[in-house]
Amino acid sequence: MTPRSFLLTPELADYVRAVSEPVDDVVDDLLAETAALAARGEASPTYQIAPEQGAFMQLFTRAVGARRAIEIGTFTGFSALCIARGLPEDGSLLCLDRSAEWTAVARRYWERAGLADRIEVRLGEALPTLRALPAEDAFDLAFVDADKTGYAAYVEELYARMTDNGVVLLDNTLRGGRVLDPQDEDDVALAELNRGLAADPRWETVLLPVSDGLTVLRRR
Repeated sequence: MTPRSFLLTPELADYVRAVSEPVDDVVDDLLAETAALAARGEASPTYQIAPEQGAFMQLFTRAVGARRAIEIGTFTGFSALCIARGLPEDGSLLCLDRSAEWTAVARRYWERAGLADRIEVRLGEALPTLRALPAEDAFDLAFVDADKTGYAAYVEELYARMTDNGVVLLDNTLRGGRVLDPQDEDDVALAELNRGLAADPRWETVLLPVSDGLTVLRRR
């Protein structure tokens, strides 16, 4: 199953993809392998960003001129591939994830895409790994797509590590619409974070209705 925004009908989702940047064979094969994992029950299909979100993130990375990026939650590597493609040749992406199995899939496709030299993976729990990084302005772009109850802590730790005007992207911030009526601790965590970020003077904030909600934060 190809991930799509819950705000779109299947027909509109097909149309959006048809008039956006097309995927190449590397992405097509990666999405197919990831879908097969989900079909076998080895992973949740919600872990995968939608193809149009990937196209947006690649364009966005290039448009903001990011050179150094960090990703928290890599899964099988599609979002990282898109970010890395948006970086210049001397750019770098640091991926934090705890699954050797899923990131092994990612590494195969990064290699096929000629991007392996731009991407570093650090395995382990993301928050301690992030906290171990120097608290200095190291990153122009961050993407967070990991445990939802950890988002607030990730954002807090990222602030000191982003450059001025650095941008953080947070995935799944609409939770399928359940932020209006939270059903579990993940929904509650994101609903509370959304309210808090809107009032946080350190960030310029907009929540975009892209896929399952994509919040864009600019470090003031």
